Amino acid sequence: MTFELRGATAVVGIGETPYHKRGTAPLDEDGLRLEAIVAACHDAGIAPADIDGFSSYGHDAEATSLVPALGTRELRWASQVSGGGGGGLGAALAQGAAALALGQARYVVVYRALAQRQSGRLSSAVSSYFFDEHYRAHGLVSPAQVCALRTQRMIEHDGIPAGALQAFAQACYLHAGRNPLAVGREVDLTDEIYLASRMISEPLRLFDSSRENDGAGAVLLTTAERARDLRRPPAYILSAAQGAGADWGELHENDRDYTSAGFAPLAPRLWNDAGIRPGDVDVAQIYENFTGPAVAAMIDLGLVTRENAGEFLTVENLTAPGGRLPVNTGGGNLAGGFVHGIGLAAEAVRQLRGTSPNQVPGARISLLTGGPSAPLVSAVVLGSADTL
Repeated sequence: MTFELRGATAVVGIGETPYHKRGTAPLDEDGLRLEAIVAACHDAGIAPADIDGFSSYGHDAEATSLVPALGTRELRWASQVSGGGGGGLGAALAQGAAALALGQARYVVVYRALAQRQSGRLSSAVSSYFFDEHYRAHGLVSPAQVCALRTQRMIEHDGIPAGALQAFAQACYLHAGRNPLAVGREVDLTDEIYLASRMISEPLRLFDSSRENDGAGAVLLTTAERARDLRRPPAYILSAAQGAGADWGELHENDRDYTSAGFAPLAPRLWNDAGIRPGDVDVAQIYENFTGPAVAAMIDLGLVTRENAGEFLTVENLTAPGGRLPVNTGGGNLAGGFVHGIGLAAEAVRQLRGTSPNQVPGARISLLTGGPSAPLVSAVVLGSADTL
């Protein structure tokens, strides 16, 4: 039996807690997680007990730990995306959508929470988990350093100007300045401030780097049929793709395409299944652990090319309302708030609802990516009703 994912399911509810500086959240991860899930249910107009499917990523809590507090009547689906980090963001939505399309659940929630006072500092945990003796012997102990190596290669070998990274960062902070919930809303990222910021790992500066925040988010999915009767306009899943190429991965460092962000093998499936081309995307939420991999992801996905990246990636083109391809319209991981990208998923939906703080007029197709430069990456194309 085969089925078509395109238009079969939709996001019908989103929930986010406020973002807090790492270690300062008023609740632990369980409390933040439940707060976000309940908010997503309220947004959709269903009871939390109606959720019977759970999907997450990044080594978040197991579904069985959430069932008692939510009053779940029957647990019918539970999944966790393989691998840590934000690469599984889109994949978690894809797993939830597949469960719904196959009749394995009625309502699936995708969730992610962080409270670093409880779980420890994220950067330290990632470094100890991923970076073995081979890396440490060569002085590599953090994701920033590996991403910096790939980014420097992209600049020197592929000819991508460093100004493209700066423009991406400035677009995120400009959007954050219009978003009252963004943690970076007070930062006016001028050229002078960006260039004066300290290097984290050359060529990546402070403002090229994602934040570390406490907080949580949740995205509620159901079938297209049920979605029509709920409170909010559905954001339909047009396609989803996850995976990596045979020789690609954060831990290999000998990849044939070293500057890739890992999306190149996924791109043909993503666009073909959605029935669109990269140029049809109205707005994109590009997961940015650092600006270099985010730019590489846009190249992998065909949103820009190596040849035109310097010309295309400007603050004017990347910002709403009038840019050619606005990105990270809530501020993204750089300036909005970082909980492994779950806020990007919520913003992708807001754009299709017309409720973003940086709304793209008439947005019909919204792209969401997870990763990049992780062992597994993923992406989802969301569309409004008139794209079906």
